[in-house]
Order: sequence, then C-alpha cells, then structure tokens
Amino acid sequence: MQKVIKFLTTLIFLFVIVVFYFSLNKDPSYQTNSLVGKKLVELNLESFDGDYSLRTKDFKKNNFTLINFWASWCSPCRVEHPILMSLSKSKKLKLVGINFKDKKNNAKKFLNELGNPYNLIAKDEIGKKSVNFGIYGIPESILVNKEMIVIKKFIGPLNTRDYNEILKIIN
Repeated sequence: MQKVIKFLTTLIFLFVIVVFYFSLNKDPSYQTNSLVGKKLVELNLESFDGDYSLRTKDFKKNNFTLINFWASWCSPCRVEHPILMSLSKSKKLKLVGINFKDKKNNAKKFLNELGNPYNLIAKDEIGKKSVNFGIYGIPESILVNKEMIVIKKFIGPLNTRDYNEILKIIN
C-alpha cells in the first residue's frame, strides 16, 4: 500500500512540475493586437443618456471612427483628453466614447469640466460589452475604417505621437 501511495505522490509531483514548466514558458502579457485587420463584432450598446442604441452599423457612416473607452475615475483618461479634443476637430474622423464602469453623474461632470470630444457616447456600466473589443483596462482606443476593420489599437492614454499617427492614417 505504501508503494502505491509513494507512486501516486511522485506522479502528482511530476504532473505539477510539468504544468509549472509549461506555464513559465508562456507569454504572460495579454495581447490584443490580433484584432488589427479584423472586422469588429456586432455590438449593441445603450447610449449614454439611454435615448438610443449604438450599433456597429452607426460607425459605417464615417470613413474613420475612433472608439475611445474612458471613465471619470480614470486619471490617464484625464491626461489624454486634450488629444481627444484636438482629434474632434477633424472632419475625417468621428469619435465614439464608451463610458466604462462609471457613474453617469461623474461622467457628465468630467465632460462638462474638460469638454465633450465625442460625436456619440455609449455606456458599458458593468464592462462586459467592452470585452468584445479586447479591452482590459482604460483608457484604450480603437481606430476603425468604414468597413469596420480595425486599423490600429491604442493601449493606454493617447499621446502626441498617437495623435500624429491617427492624422496620418485618416489623411
């Protein structure tokens, strides 16, 4: 009986070592760059004020759309906001804001204080819809063309380099 227990213990130990070994060799970073070049999935988000439903077909009206995931509680969102305000001046780009896990009053106060760069605003109160975009933190932005193909994904706050890259793509 002791031989069986010893054998099972050794087998379990080896199994744990093998699993651990293969886990160490995996890339731990969560990569969403595989979305680039792919078509966006159909989505249906409630508008910020609840008066309409934002659907993927609404994006097809524009040559380019920048979808920005943001929240009032997000400090980096505050940092990138001047870039979004500058991008909003371009006639070749529409901005869609998706308010992520936020309280409506706080989000409205944020936009009243810093300005509203968005053509459309939707909300994702619990964060489940954003997963379809590969969002795992905010701010994140996705640039799509009118065929709903993802051109570029920006992880983290947009900066001057990103601004220039977006303008180059849309022009």
